[in-house]
Amino acid sequence: QVQLVESGGGLVQAGGSLRLSCVVSGGTFSRYAMGWFRQAPGKERDLVAAIGWSGGTTYYPNPVKGRFTISRDKAKSTVYLQMNSLKPEDTAVYYCSASGHSGLEIRSSAYDYWGQGTQVTVSS
Repeated sequence: QVQLVESGGGLVQAGGSLRLSCVVSGGTFSRYAMGWFRQAPGKERDLVAAIGWSGGTTYYPNPVKGRFTISRDKAKSTVYLQMNSLKPEDTAVYYCSASGHSGLEIRSSAYDYWGQGTQVTVSS
C-alpha cells in the first residue's frame, strides 16, 4: 500500500519561506510523477507544482511561478516543495500526490495516491 506523509507546514509571515516534504513508502518512488496541490476553505483543490518521474521536467501555474520550486530525492523517496515570498493568499492545506503515470501530470484526476495534507498559514 502506497503511503504519502507530508511535513513542514506551519505559520509564517508574508514574505517568508517554508519547505514542505513528502515521504513516499510502499511503492516504487522512481516510477511516480509527483505533484503538490493546495486547497483553501471553500475553494477547489488546485495544482501548485508537478514533477516528472526523472525530475527533469516541472510545471508551475502562474500564481506560484518563480516563487515555488518542486524537487525530488530518489534516495530518500521524498519530494519537496520550497515556497518563497509567501503571500496570505497561499494559505491552504497542501497535499502531496503520486501518479502512476511516469510523465509530468497536471490533471488531478491522473493522481492515484494522496497524503493527508499539511496546513500552511501565511499572516499579513
